[in-house]
Amino acid sequence: MTEAPPLLEVTDLVKHYAVRGGVLRRQVGTVHAVDGVSFSVGKGETLGLVGESGCGKSTVARSVLRLVEPSSGSIRLNGQEITGLSKAAMRPHRRAMQIVFQDPFASLNPRMTAGDIVGEPLSVHGLASGEKKQQRVAELFRQVGLRPDQMKNYPHQFSGGQRQRICIARALSLGPRLIVCDEPVSALDVSIQAQVINLLIDLQRQHGFSYLFIAHDLAVVAHISHRVAVMYLGRIVEISDKTELFVNPRHPYTQALLASVPVADPKARRLTPVIEGDVPSPINPPSGCAFHTRCRHVMDRCKVERPTLAEAGGGHQVACWLNEGTGRKG
Repeated sequence: MTEAPPLLEVTDLVKHYAVRGGVLRRQVGTVHAVDGVSFSVGKGETLGLVGESGCGKSTVARSVLRLVEPSSGSIRLNGQEITGLSKAAMRPHRRAMQIVFQDPFASLNPRMTAGDIVGEPLSVHGLASGEKKQQRVAELFRQVGLRPDQMKNYPHQFSGGQRQRICIARALSLGPRLIVCDEPVSALDVSIQAQVINLLIDLQRQHGFSYLFIAHDLAVVAHISHRVAVMYLGRIVEISDKTELFVNPRHPYTQALLASVPVADPKARRLTPVIEGDVPSPINPPSGCAFHTRCRHVMDRCKVERPTLAEAGGGHQVACWLNEGTGRKG
């Protein structure tokens, strides 16, 4: 029995931004926002993408959706290459990919009613109009836990959690196969976060779509994800099943992230922090392993050779020279 192909397959994704200065606005540098990222998302799977602020998570999300144009690399959706497609050729694929942004208020048009916001994609793609569209929007409101009579209200009349539910309903309207969640609960109260996360899980069970779930909160990622990818300075340094990653983190950066998670029990034994210093500038990233400037296990090899993601056993992939010889290949 052959393994089903992934819904989304990203290979060597790169996104660089030019830094310009001077009177003539000449290029004086390059921001390495995303620097050779590869991963896949299976059908019905949730891949959590975690890392510190500024590591390139949101740039990956926008590049995958072609909201920003990648500098190089390959993006395949359901087996079809979409990286170089024109805007017209991308239009059918837009229905299959949707996004839920971090700030629900900033991503909603304050001049439109909630019903018009959710129904707009149906009009743009010519899927429904008139009474049929109203019925579809009402059904979407029910699916996300809102009342159909709230369709006539404006965004400012909703709470933060309700606004995010509107954003989720809008993402669902076209029947997507992939939803990118760009830190969708980080702007919400903790109690509301749990409600929204549970809603996302329930919707996935009902409809079978996939999530690329971006967050910096490891507890949230552990709750919703099937697999987790850890990013550092534009690169993925570790990918694994979530249970394996939390029980047996291999990369020193992943170990540091887990050590930084607050523990409610003051008597509980904490992991020893293994990270020092600040994140280097993406304009001038370090040679070799990008993490070597902050790693207590640094070796001479780390400073000159860049490790690639390779198998460390059981589907666990790590980009670290420490794992050479522990199931690592290539």
